[in-house]
Amino acid sequence: MPIDAWVREEVEIPEGVEVTVENNVVKVKGPKGELERELKYPGVKIFTEDGKVVIYKDFPRRKDIAIARTFKAHINNMIKGVTEGFTYKLKVVYSHFPITVKVQGDKVIIENFLGEKAPRIAQILPGVKVKVQGQEIIVEGIDKEKVGQTAANIEQATRITKWDRRVFQDGIYIVEKAGKPIKF
Repeated sequence: MPIDAWVREEVEIPEGVEVTVENNVVKVKGPKGELERELKYPGVKIFTEDGKVVIYKDFPRRKDIAIARTFKAHINNMIKGVTEGFTYKLKVVYSHFPITVKVQGDKVIIENFLGEKAPRIAQILPGVKVKVQGQEIIVEGIDKEKVGQTAANIEQATRITKWDRRVFQDGIYIVEKAGKPIKF
């Protein structure tokens, strides 16, 4: 692909979504809520025109093109978040001791993991909802990064370090990310 004297990435703004750009801060408002993010890099300009968000850079180098495409991906994720939202599913797996999972405020409490007396605690980030349905945990929200980090916090809370993972497979594992099953 020849490098032109400029790079221009465009993101379509769908119906029902409002995007504003002020001082490198992109605000996306839709039916599920509102997201705001600062996208700043020297020489890269972001603006809206004709129902599109435009990311523009004069005389780009390879890194500038990569940054422009990264900004495009962030804006696409923000638009998808305020229109559809993001959902991660986790599965509680145990063979030795029955694990009890419950949500209290902004924390997920995991009790009786491997027979431990003290509960393990995972942090829920702001703007994310966590539901426990039997052996399945559903993490939902409009910000992809916060939803993913909350799911990772829950998975990491049950990480086993001192025992053989082939034998002790107990834990909580992400089985579906944003509607796509995870391949093990």
